[in-house]
Amino acid sequence: MRFLPMTTVALLVLLLAVPSSFAKEVTKIEDIQRGASVTLQGEVTRILDEDEFRLQDETGSVRVYIGWRNRVMVDVGERVTVKGFVDDDLINYFRPEVYAQEIVRDDGRTIKLD
Repeated sequence: MRFLPMTTVALLVLLLAVPSSFAKEVTKIEDIQRGASVTLQGEVTRILDEDEFRLQDETGSVRVYIGWRNRVMVDVGERVTVKGFVDDDLINYFRPEVYAQEIVRDDGRTIKLD
């Protein structure tokens, strides 16, 4: 039987202990690409509809759609992290929209979306 060096074991333990929220790099809004999975961080600047809001970071802003079965549960001025994907519809080519799958509020509460 072969044993792993202690540094390898320590690295594995560290990687398993890191929360999954840190596993994905944050994308700047100006860098989003159609069809890509993204994690965005920013401030809610406007509620556009009952199922859509505008998110802004230091590089720009984007519409965030949360699904027709959900209602906006964030407030203007609130800082959030949005995990989802960028719509690849041709109509939205010049005005991208992010389809949110999860919203993490500034206090750490996570909202999973249908």
